[in-house]
Amino acid sequence: MAEDLVLGLGGTVDYEIRWDAAVLSALAAEYGIHRDELDSTTPIIDERALVVTVLAFLATGGGGERFVLSSEIIERFAARFDTQVTLGGTGVRAGIALDRIGVPTVQHLVSIDDTVRRLLPRSMRVVSSATRDTLDPHLIVQYPEGTAVALPDGTVMAPAANRVIFANDAPNREMAIAEGLGDALAGAAAFLVSGFNTMQDAALLERRLDDLVAAMERLPPTALVYYEDAGFYERALAGAVRRRLLDRIDVYGMNEDELQEYLGRTVDLLAPDEVAVALAEVHALIPAPALVVHTKFWAIAVGPSAGRHRAGLESAVRTAATRYRVGDACTAADLHETGRLPRHTGGGEVVAEVERRMPSAGVAAYVVDVAHPTTIGLGDTFVGGFLAAVPAAARVAIGAALMRALDAVSPAP
Repeated sequence: MAEDLVLGLGGTVDYEIRWDAAVLSALAAEYGIHRDELDSTTPIIDERALVVTVLAFLATGGGGERFVLSSEIIERFAARFDTQVTLGGTGVRAGIALDRIGVPTVQHLVSIDDTVRRLLPRSMRVVSSATRDTLDPHLIVQYPEGTAVALPDGTVMAPAANRVIFANDAPNREMAIAEGLGDALAGAAAFLVSGFNTMQDAALLERRLDDLVAAMERLPPTALVYYEDAGFYERALAGAVRRRLLDRIDVYGMNEDELQEYLGRTVDLLAPDEVAVALAEVHALIPAPALVVHTKFWAIAVGPSAGRHRAGLESAVRTAATRYRVGDACTAADLHETGRLPRHTGGGEVVAEVERRMPSAGVAAYVVDVAHPTTIGLGDTFVGGFLAAVPAAARVAIGAALMRALDAVSPAP
């Protein structure tokens, strides 16, 4: 029986800076940045524009991914902070989360170097399209709720914790598909597709989709295909991917930022009526069998097969909450401890109303209060937790405590 979890499509080397509001305040003063300049869509052609973008996201508590003109801008900015080098990419971080609870994976990569070789989990088997070593770091800026940055004409304060990613990564922009992917998919219980969001060339994207569709012909008919949106640098290209893959996608995932980008408006995530309308609209745009939206308050699947994935949602929410609580050092025991935490009351009310109105399944988020939360990689970890509940994967090595919890999941959060 097919049991592999195959995760793709690209991994990254991440520069995670330690947040320092004083450094941002000094940069705002040095560059003379004022409040009326803050715009999260500013083309990032130099370090000043990068600072403007960071502050714009911080002012709204938002998160996202943005393209940077050159990696030198990232290197210069990161050098101003204490920086930790880690691995990123939805597939890689999902694989790391799965490794922590004893589930091995197969990872499709498009780039590699000694940093990747050193940091990849030993349980992860690699299929790669890279023909040489390259390093194009991604800058990860995660800021805490309530942090304040002084500008020459006032102060910007973050209403919520979040993260922003900046990159200029040629291998991920080109997203070459490895020749060995089809062979890997032949033994897959599930396949995670993510990473096309970084591509910017429409013609090249079509060729990559040709290669991917050909490889996916090797998937067993019972394999679950999970697609994570991940925020497109060029939003128009998202439609091209959907046109080619939607008929084979079982679960289409996105976070609250991507939901609001698709709708072109903000959504009050704790207003049940507003959320229900938003989910109905985005599912009409993306009619996947199960469309999953994950937020800090709740995770909900809508669509005709949504009800099949309640255990996956529970596993996903618990795994992401555990990363938020303890970072990369997540274990099955930590997942069990997270399960003792209270649920978000408002999130539960939203779930109940959505389930009343439409075919759906949802779980409320856990209430986690820690001094130093980890906000980067929560969506990726959510995906890893979701895939951990795929039956074949769960049989491999998931902890007995987590399996008992998943078996006991009830409709009400």
